[in-house]
Amino acid sequence: MAEAKSSRGLDWILFLVSLAACIFMLIFVNEWFWVTLPFLFTYMVKAFDWL
Repeated sequence: MAEAKSSRGLDWILFLVSLAACIFMLIFVNEWFWVTLPFLFTYMVKAFDWL
């Protein structure tokens, strides 16, 4: 059974975008920064290939 591999480069880009969004929200709307955390941690795990 062949396993499909996603692009780790795309995962890194999405991780960095969600990190920037998290930092932006932490600075300007800090009560809502937690909304970005699932995206941040999901793409971090996929970028490190831990999933």
